[in-house]
Amino acid sequence: MKRMEKYKGWLYLLPAILFLGAFMIYPLFDVFVYSFEEGYNFASGTYFGTGTYNYSYVLRDPYFISALKNTFLIVMITVPLSTGIALVISLCLSSIEKLRDLFQTFFFLPYVTNTLAVGLIFMILFKKTPYSDGLVNNLIHLFGGSTIDFIEGPYSAKLFVMCFYTIWVVLPFKILILTSALASVPRVYYNAAMVDGTPSYRIFFRITLPMISPMIFYLVITGFIGAFKAYSDEVAIFGTDLNSAGMNTIVGYIYDMLYGNSGGYPSFASATAIILFVIILTITVINLGVKDRSSINKGR
Repeated sequence: MKRMEKYKGWLYLLPAILFLGAFMIYPLFDVFVYSFEEGYNFASGTYFGTGTYNYSYVLRDPYFISALKNTFLIVMITVPLSTGIALVISLCLSSIEKLRDLFQTFFFLPYVTNTLAVGLIFMILFKKTPYSDGLVNNLIHLFGGSTIDFIEGPYSAKLFVMCFYTIWVVLPFKILILTSALASVPRVYYNAAMVDGTPSYRIFFRITLPMISPMIFYLVITGFIGAFKAYSDEVAIFGTDLNSAGMNTIVGYIYDMLYGNSGGYPSFASATAIILFVIILTITVINLGVKDRSSINKGR
């Protein structure tokens, strides 16, 4: 009987273990194997050699270099900005009582809206056509500026739209998490600080920020992972041919190697997927290391 009790927990976990093994561990192992099989053909299941050629080809491909640059720029710009903006908005929402729920609903609406629909709206706002310069360009022209083609124009303009859109899409979730985190901070700390006459900025840095830091690290880590896997956002704004638009991402490059204009190269796609996995794993480990180090420093 005691022996059965010992293995009961593993019995409960067995369905989840089987599911993860079949749909996550095995595919990952399979992709790893494909990445070393040169010229793999899905239809016949054959390949003409093994080695690291797939990796060397991908790392020298100009389209991959462009996708890698775009992905890193999106990650480095959107993750810190979206987290900082979400924190400011959450602090403002936490400081009001009347209409707080209404404002929270407004801020959460983009999260429940289809990303492709939001992308279409963004394209309409920013795209220049033979009949209209777009609402954003009309506003720029109203203030004396010159119009810009944000969708088919210079790279910096397209990157601005992409980052703006990404921040807009991820902001509601981060506001929800941070607002909940702020609400969970015990009021006794704030009451004690107010009795001592502690300035507001010291309350924020000494009480609020340390108490919600686990949620901030969570949002940063998940933000990095989500931004590295960006693809549908770019398609929503710039269309399916992201290479010609110069706005492809690593996931978009993988899709192109499988099904797109460059389709039919599963070995290259597998190598790219492994490279992306290594990048995300490295960034996650670094973030966790920073989190652990900051926790140790706070404990001293």
